[in-house]
Amino acid sequence: MDTRTEVKPINDLRSYIAALETHGQLHRIKTEVDWRYELCHVSKVNEEQKGPALMYENVKGYDIPVFTSAFTTSQRLAIALEQDPSLSMSQLSKKWMQLTTKQMVKPEIVDRPPVMENVITGDAIDIEKFPSPWFYPDDGGRFFVTAGYLVTKDPDTGWTNLGTYRSQVLGKNILGSQIIKGKHGDMHMKKYQERGELMPAAAVVGCDPVLFLAASTLVSAQIDEYDIAGSLRGRPVPVFKSDVTGLTLPANAEIIAEGFIDPNELMDEGPFGEYTGYYSGNKGKDYPKPVLRIKRILHRNKPIMWATTVGKPINDIHMIQSLNRTATLWHDLETMKVPGIQSVYIPPEACGRFWVVVSVKQMYPGHSNHVGNAVIASTTGHYGVKGVITVDHDIEADDWDRVWWALATRFDPKRSAQIIDRGRSTPLDPGLPIDARDITSRIILDACTPYEWTNKPNEIFMDRAVLQRVSDRWNEYGFAGSSPVAGMINRLTRPEVKKAK
Repeated sequence: MDTRTEVKPINDLRSYIAALETHGQLHRIKTEVDWRYELCHVSKVNEEQKGPALMYENVKGYDIPVFTSAFTTSQRLAIALEQDPSLSMSQLSKKWMQLTTKQMVKPEIVDRPPVMENVITGDAIDIEKFPSPWFYPDDGGRFFVTAGYLVTKDPDTGWTNLGTYRSQVLGKNILGSQIIKGKHGDMHMKKYQERGELMPAAAVVGCDPVLFLAASTLVSAQIDEYDIAGSLRGRPVPVFKSDVTGLTLPANAEIIAEGFIDPNELMDEGPFGEYTGYYSGNKGKDYPKPVLRIKRILHRNKPIMWATTVGKPINDIHMIQSLNRTATLWHDLETMKVPGIQSVYIPPEACGRFWVVVSVKQMYPGHSNHVGNAVIASTTGHYGVKGVITVDHDIEADDWDRVWWALATRFDPKRSAQIIDRGRSTPLDPGLPIDARDITSRIILDACTPYEWTNKPNEIFMDRAVLQRVSDRWNEYGFAGSSPVAGMINRLTRPEVKKAK
């Protein structure tokens, strides 16, 4: 059941937190917690237990609360999208795909944006007044943006990009920003560099969660993430035009640090414990990063700091990447008109990026291999993906028990494995040498029974009528609660063949 009309609209971080509390998905920590290491460590232990979202109400040295663990379950992601919390990750991604294939919804300019309730300029600017956590012992310092994004604009077309680039506190009015080469923010910066101009930029923390989700999505150039967020919400995102940078900024954000980036000014930034579970940005070993020199800080009354632990799976970043990359890959395959796609899944356990599972109803010889190759040729799959597993239509892409079974019983290494030598990689991939991360190899594992086989293995099935009788008598056997049979009858019994009329 779709609950979009049954919940209060979520338009900012505060309404999302209220929705989580309504659903019993929020825990408030009232005892004092240190922003240095302790806050992250509590959050990570909680996330390992699949615990609730956390609100730290007493952060040492600050009167500003910190919110973490926003998306570490599929239920919370569904709540953020105003969807049914019972949807699986694959089902939720399909909803995303369906919503974003409709017409994009442009943002709406509003007067008196809440984020401008407080305006800090000049000597009063001090980003250290906000409780940016220091996450892990070997991090290079405190990071202002982990659950946020950087807003930039194409100087030629006006295209606005929201990019999830981490931002380290390097001074009271300086934020380092990891704008990875080839990303849209990097494309914008190169244009300003060619013009000999400063690039307007704004670091946003605490926003409608759908904006953070959209900002971390792989989308084509010249597409505004505000439009994607609007299509996911089914209504325009409220924004305003900055009179300092000229950027279009989210009206309901908690905190915005805006200013300018000199493309020629670089500083050491990092290290930082990334979503891969390994550090990146080692000083002296990695390239220095651009810096945002802050000209103005905007924040709401009683602002809320939003942070994510990053690090080893599973945390917010892995769940976000699993959701939006699954959705955009599904969209890619639909757009490419690859037939027979039943379900798609990029697991959070694989950092929400490096491995893909696709379920396909085969219609011709080589169909499952067609799907595997289509994945690595897609907008989503061409960047960073190292492996694709294809399974037959009787297996859901996110049903790991059955995926492993398919690899055990429908897969032959010589016949079913295909290695591709060269593909685009991410500089954050720790599986590659640190000085050679532009290119990765890939593997397609075809765990489907070949379509062309005339003598296929005889699969075991239960009797549908007997299984229904078991369901009817479930409580007679002494089991409590409702029968689980309804959710598994199609998986355990022989597919019904429709008779021709």
